[in-house]
Amino acid sequence: MEENFIIPSERIVSKIYIIRNKKVMLDRDLAVLYGVATGNLNKAVHRNMKRFPEDFMFQLNAQEFKNLKFQIGISSWGGTRKMPYAFTEQGVAMLSSVLNSDRAISVNIQIIRTFTKIRELLATNESLQRKLMDMERKYDTQIKKIFDVLELLLADGKKSKRKIGF
Repeated sequence: MEENFIIPSERIVSKIYIIRNKKVMLDRDLAVLYGVATGNLNKAVHRNMKRFPEDFMFQLNAQEFKNLKFQIGISSWGGTRKMPYAFTEQGVAMLSSVLNSDRAISVNIQIIRTFTKIRELLATNESLQRKLMDMERKYDTQIKKIFDVLELLLADGKKSKRKIGF
């Protein structure tokens, strides 16, 4: 893998969006990373449509595109005439069979590794969240018992006070 093809994973992560509850990358962002024109990337995909079922790639609808422009900022979209295509992790992996340049292969490996890291982080986060919830449940009952005992002690303290004197 040549040095000039190394792309920081932060740059790749910044190009991953959640659309239709899937982590995807857009055709225009992939084209920039691969160093090809968006039109050429889409032509290569269209020549090999059998490799890209809907769970690998889909075209954004007008509302999704509008929401995306709002999130990213209108200026970066220029004169887009067609709705962009979104590629899932599997679609990005399939692009390696369609685009055969050294740069495309190298960048593709980096993108797949980034998707894998994200998946690992989410799994770790989910595991930690489960552990925290278990601890919370376990200790909530114990803490409640402590507060109940304290409440009893405070109640007993109030009852035992007698007035002394007149």
